[in-house]
Amino acid sequence: MSAIVSTHVKYLTLNELRKKLGNRSRSSIYADLAAERLPKPFKLGGRLLWIEEEIDLHLRALRDGEIC
Repeated sequence: MSAIVSTHVKYLTLNELRKKLGNRSRSSIYADLAAERLPKPFKLGGRLLWIEEEIDLHLRALRDGEIC
């Protein structure tokens, strides 16, 4: 008998990421990406997507002073 592990990954669009970051502007998000202050997105069908868990971990690290 084998165990089935279910992992549910939530992907964020740019608009969802903007809301999660307090309605930041698109240009602010792109500036943060260029300065490597946000995790890099991946492209799927011409859309940029972020893994929500990576964003959450990044925000926790910022809060805890682990990254600048």
